[in-house]
Amino acid sequence: MENKYGIEYTKVGDYYLPNLVLEKEKNILNKYGRMRLKFLKENKKAEYTIMFVNGTLNKHLKEIQETAKKRIDIIIKQLKQENNLIEEMKNTDQLYWISMMNNFKSTAEEIILNELIYV
Repeated sequence: MENKYGIEYTKVGDYYLPNLVLEKEKNILNKYGRMRLKFLKENKKAEYTIMFVNGTLNKHLKEIQETAKKRIDIIIKQLKQENNLIEEMKNTDQLYWISMMNNFKSTAEEIILNELIYV
């Protein structure tokens, strides 16, 4: 069934549901984009549906993943400065440097999850 606006519908039981298709866009989601998408689908269904119907979902996810990547880099850089972790330590004390960098990355990701993804 099609109405005057060109939207096709499929009858499911007693209801007609629109056949919505997300525009094909070359948008490869990284970890943070996929996490935001999953969060929207499971916890913010109304926002997800509105963005999906308006065609702004891909743009939103792309913005989130770009912002998340930039923020993580900034946070890690700040943590390195605060803890006096310098690149030369990579050669002198590798295990310490790796453990500190892993710690900084985990801290940065936790901040990002609370600031951008699960909001």
